[in-house]
Amino acid sequence: MEPFVLRDAHVTLSVPTLADIDQVAEACTDPEVAAWTTVPSPYTRQDAEGFVTRMVADGWARDTMFTWAVRPPGQVDGTVLGMMGVSVRAGDPGADRSGEIGYWTAPEARGRGLTVAAARLAADWALSEEGLGLVRLQWQAYAGNWPSRRVAWRLGFRFEGTLRRYGMQRGVLRDSWMASLLADDPRDPAEPWPSEAPVPGAGR
Repeated sequence: MEPFVLRDAHVTLSVPTLADIDQVAEACTDPEVAAWTTVPSPYTRQDAEGFVTRMVADGWARDTMFTWAVRPPGQVDGTVLGMMGVSVRAGDPGADRSGEIGYWTAPEARGRGLTVAAARLAADWALSEEGLGLVRLQWQAYAGNWPSRRVAWRLGFRFEGTLRRYGMQRGVLRDSWMASLLADDPRDPAEPWPSEAPVPGAGR
């Protein structure tokens, strides 16, 4: 598939280019990005170059992973506010096709709702008939990654549980949270935020 742009009034999603390598390298040295993703740590400019020229390019060419740089509205190049990606399960396209969404946000872009806007664009495309036509979009994060979980929650992902020692990060298995969004699910919170949910056994 040829890379394309997704946009709304809040953000623009466009494929990362060679001009973004230095920004990607700087963002991925942030301790929070390293703590919650699978990027190499320590992260180098060479890692960023490989990400842009091989991982991103191969994903689009093979229709297996669709990666965009998150940018300010109206910009298709320049500032990188984060990264957004949708990966799909290999195999025949069919009614049971599913995918997974993933993202990270640069430190200066956090707390502004930009990742929610970007994830909404990517999820809507992935689950639409005009896009990938997925039936299920999965979100996975290492247990404890509350900012990522809040993004998924705001988009209507339904929490499905904690998978023990499920996610591999640099050779170490970590507990992972899992949630999903179906094509016909509303794109609004479908359940209370965990801090607002009733405590089991309370009042007994």
